[in-house]
Amino acid sequence: MQYDYLTDGSAIYDRSFAIIRAEAHLDRLPDSLAPIAARMVHAAGQTDIVDDLGWSDGVVERARAALLAGAPVLCDSTMVATGIIRSRLPRENPVVCLLQEPATAHRAAERGITKTMAAVELWAERPLMTPRHLLDGAVVAIGNAPTALFRLLEVVRDTGVRPAAVVGCPVGFVGAAESKQALASNDLGLDFLTLHGRRGGSAVTVAAVNALASPDEHTNQSLLGR
Repeated sequence: MQYDYLTDGSAIYDRSFAIIRAEAHLDRLPDSLAPIAARMVHAAGQTDIVDDLGWSDGVVERARAALLAGAPVLCDSTMVATGIIRSRLPRENPVVCLLQEPATAHRAAERGITKTMAAVELWAERPLMTPRHLLDGAVVAIGNAPTALFRLLEVVRDTGVRPAAVVGCPVGFVGAAESKQALASNDLGLDFLTLHGRRGGSAVTVAAVNALASPDEHTNQSLLGR
């Protein structure tokens, strides 16, 4: 049996983003956010996620400024951390996931909380080669664990240690929609990008972070057909 399908990588790329431009409502987004949303759509394979995006006005600028200043990217899971393309980070930024550390498991067991919650607490406590803590001024990427997003909001509220920006797109049926709504309605001054509802996950979150890390005006305009 013969199959009829595209085999040229460039043609597949161009066709993919032509479909995204035709089907996704990118025109409802700010110019700075539209190419990031297009990458998220590409990762999800779902053009309608654009309609469920939520963001703060300054999230793109704040996230990019933090990365240019060398801020770490703090990830809730190894899947998210693995997907970050290191070569796109502008300052060889550290990519941090603490799930595999013994201290994380110990704290989670001792307190009866998830390991991702314990990791968030450690972000706020551990220094990163400076007097600042890991979380202070970081870019946070949460793609899997609603409990991590809830705990992040609590830690920021209780300690005043604040990340520069939060890409919060945890996926799931328990707490995912609620945690993202809490992020979007936060009164803590947090800049954020989120995908409301149950959808989200590592691929979507990683796509957003990678797009934030490597703004290329020519590429962005090209994929948006401008």
